[in-house]
Amino acid sequence: MIKYPTTRPRRNRLSNWSRRLTSENSLSVNDLILPMFLLEGTKKKEQIHSMPGVFRYSLDELLKQIEIVVRSKIPLIALFPNIESDLKTPTGSEALNSKGVVPKAILMIKKEFPDLGLMTDIALDPYTTHGQDGLINEFGYVLNDQTVEILKKQALLHAQMGVDIVAPSDMMDGRVGAIRQALEDEKYFLTKIMSYSAKYASSFYNPFREAVGSTKNLKGFDKKSYQMNPANSEEALLEVELDINEGADMIMIKPGLPYLDIIQKIKEVYKIPTFAYQVSGEYSMIKSASINNYLDEKDVVLETLIAFKRAGCSGVLTYFALSATEWIKEEN
Repeated sequence: MIKYPTTRPRRNRLSNWSRRLTSENSLSVNDLILPMFLLEGTKKKEQIHSMPGVFRYSLDELLKQIEIVVRSKIPLIALFPNIESDLKTPTGSEALNSKGVVPKAILMIKKEFPDLGLMTDIALDPYTTHGQDGLINEFGYVLNDQTVEILKKQALLHAQMGVDIVAPSDMMDGRVGAIRQALEDEKYFLTKIMSYSAKYASSFYNPFREAVGSTKNLKGFDKKSYQMNPANSEEALLEVELDINEGADMIMIKPGLPYLDIIQKIKEVYKIPTFAYQVSGEYSMIKSASINNYLDEKDVVLETLIAFKRAGCSGVLTYFALSATEWIKEEN
């Protein structure tokens, strides 16, 4: 005689209401951060070839898009510039121009949308002729301490313009401490730091480099000399601990899906607000597959986002953020 089980986990999966009731993790618009690309000029909207559906906008056009973001109730946007090639220099000096495209954008966005969270990238790769995230020597090696000196000035400039969060993405040693000290010295006590604490030397970044215009400029050493080795996980714990001790308020893991194990490990150990960046390559893979009807875009995107939450993320930077807000409403 066959003895059937008395414990049947499938009972809780039977109906939509019971699946919702017993869900261990949930996804809401509050979990989403939208990266946006900024151009010089006016009345410009440029499609990014390798990222279908994602555009670069001049500030006037960006403000129109931000109106949509605000209506969707996404809490935070992350701003990334694409500057003209004639403004790029070996030292990335445009990053410190108070009248540059990013400082102007910060002032305008915070004036028009004071309640929207605004985060800016602290790194030099969009501004350098060589495409590296810092200053280089004659051999192409990225100089750590000299780069940090510029990064802290860039972060301080953005704080002066009114940004809510500065996000150093360069992976230079000691930059979080230097930035925090500079902010404290100038009494920007409330400016938050979201550090790219574990940013891996990944092949998933290529579409982003097209978006900010650094792909063709990349010269000298590759970024493996300062971004993390994908084979390492214990090192990520060290990087996060250093950044927390130096004054980071939040930390970010980049890329996202290939590094869910890193996210989970870090959140379990440090309990600090932890974010993932679902990077350009992840976006392009899903988008291309959905365009070709290989995958259902909505289902796959929502599955990936709940995977980030399951791993311990407080939120996710994703180019799907606007679409996801609509899909989340439909699901609820």
